[in-house]
Amino acid sequence: MNLSNTLLLMILGSSLLPGLAIFFLHEHSYRLRTTLNMIGAVLKLVLVAVLTWGVLHEQTFETRWLIAPGLELVLHADALSVLFVSLSTLLWLVTTVYAIAYLENSPHRSRFFGFFSLCVTSTVGLALAGNLFTFVLFYELLTLSTYPLVAHKGSAEANRGARTYLAYTMGGGLVLLIGAVWLQNLAGPVEFVEGGVLSQLPADSHPQLTLIFLLLMIGLGVKAAIVPLHGWLPRAMVAPAPVSALLHAVAVVKAGAFGIVRIVYDVYGIEFAADLDLLMPLGIAAAVTIIYGSVLALTQDNLKKRLAYSTVSQVSYIALGTAIFGPLGTIGGVAHLVHQGVMKITLFFAAGNYAETLGIHKVSEMHGVGRRMPLNTLAFTIGALGMIGIPPIAGFVSKWYLGTGAMEAGLAVWVIPVLIASSALNAAYFLPILYRAWFAPARSDWPDERIPSGRQETHPGLLWPPIITASLALAVGLFAAAPFSPLEWAELIAEREYVR
Repeated sequence: MNLSNTLLLMILGSSLLPGLAIFFLHEHSYRLRTTLNMIGAVLKLVLVAVLTWGVLHEQTFETRWLIAPGLELVLHADALSVLFVSLSTLLWLVTTVYAIAYLENSPHRSRFFGFFSLCVTSTVGLALAGNLFTFVLFYELLTLSTYPLVAHKGSAEANRGARTYLAYTMGGGLVLLIGAVWLQNLAGPVEFVEGGVLSQLPADSHPQLTLIFLLLMIGLGVKAAIVPLHGWLPRAMVAPAPVSALLHAVAVVKAGAFGIVRIVYDVYGIEFAADLDLLMPLGIAAAVTIIYGSVLALTQDNLKKRLAYSTVSQVSYIALGTAIFGPLGTIGGVAHLVHQGVMKITLFFAAGNYAETLGIHKVSEMHGVGRRMPLNTLAFTIGALGMIGIPPIAGFVSKWYLGTGAMEAGLAVWVIPVLIASSALNAAYFLPILYRAWFAPARSDWPDERIPSGRQETHPGLLWPPIITASLALAVGLFAAAPFSPLEWAELIAEREYVR
């Protein structure tokens, strides 16, 4: 086997092997556990950089195993998978640093970091999946590896939230499996190919393909938190802050959104999906979710739940961009896969810091916190303004391309009002937080101040991750046209999907 064959296995192994080893470490093996975590995260980043360079220069990376007749496990790298893998790998490294500091004195750290590594391995596996069977396999492994993370605290509330999460995601996985089996029975083994693979099927199969598409979207829509399949997400906020960041920005929610993009573009093909009239229902579902999630976010005093409903809304920008027939809409939706990730992980890091440092869990407790934790609050502010769509932060770039894509596709009459309403609602639930934090009179005491006020506003391992990701959110907006930017990769993906 040459490097092209083994590189994908090395990328998977860089998190799988340290994760398996960590399970067997004693709880007090802090240095060894930290070393394994960091070596795996840094090694994966280096390997993904090599993969990115190769894909950019049109080198082929693929590995296949025959499991059974008609069932092949396929790992394959293309522009879309590289975009998602790069996001997952970079944010995993930052989240690892954050999680090490966050869980410094917590029990069951070896169990946590073991499943943490398996979660990232599953995410990278589904990103690199070369066919539908491989995708479904890693999609289910992701569910199983994240369940213990949601339940990590072991409280009654954590266990209820984890059971709800498992019920939703296993149910969605079953629906996805039914759709995948039906599609393979109809069309044979389904490879992911730019431009899709189903357009050559006879016309009498089109009604079945429409029903299969519905099943696949329901299965993926659970993890993507599309209304009314979103109920698990706010309840899963009982998880520790690193897990919440992972669920919203790197793994579970993004896996569902990524799957929607894969099915539309690389299974059905955007033109064939449009011919079957499948895009408009997907766009309407995304639009409803965008507005509904924002409205519910307005009603939440709990900070993490407000952010959770914000995720329900924001992730559906990706589905909306997928449903807009045209390159610009595709660019907006695919770029938002990355843009939302770096902005939302910043918000969850910062929220976790408020909770860990001052005991702040509610918006109503945040009066004057910007003066007590200025750098953390600055990072939160950048993430929040980006979600609203304020230039030059990354969120503005996504919304601009979604809006221009809607005009290009002749859908401006309803997409533009959705984008405007969403931005207004984003402002309505984020700006009051920023006002309280920066301008409201400071509290005389905090709910639970664990780090006394002084030069250091919180533990450096907790503070630097949101600063880094906030800087990334600003940088990918300011330098959107730069080489290797998420926007450039999104343009490359759109070019390959539409130019056949």
